[in-house]
Amino acid sequence: MQETPRRSSKLFNMRILIDADGCPVVDLTVKLAKKYGIECTILCDTSHEFDRDGAKTVVVEKGADSVDFKIVNLVGEGDIVVTQDYGLAAMCLARKAIPISQNGLVYTDKNIDQLLFTRYVSKKIRNAGGRMKGPSKRTPEQDKAFEAALERLIK
Repeated sequence: MQETPRRSSKLFNMRILIDADGCPVVDLTVKLAKKYGIECTILCDTSHEFDRDGAKTVVVEKGADSVDFKIVNLVGEGDIVVTQDYGLAAMCLARKAIPISQNGLVYTDKNIDQLLFTRYVSKKIRNAGGRMKGPSKRTPEQDKAFEAALERLIK
């Protein structure tokens, strides 16, 4: 059975799609989706297995950006996409979806260009042998910020 993207209305058929590889808010997202009766789909590759009550899991073959491309093919207007990938967020914005980071940052047409540029500069520094500071340990405050932002999007 081939899955086809569908156009959804934010008011009636909103879905939540989770780019689950390396995502620390899968359980929190599924909990909110269940609370509001929203269809939730977890997408991951074969190196990660997710099985959560209240969410459908789609597993794709391991490969560069395979999960990202599956999400882009499934996402519709008004759907929420949980991702920390700026490139995927940009593609979701082009599909009129609402991407949100694991820290509660809602990606928009106003902030995505700067985020993509920052990613590009960081990659150039790393490729030249430079080092970039990694993310700090996740805090409960970040989970609360994500939960509040996701709940605002849902409502």
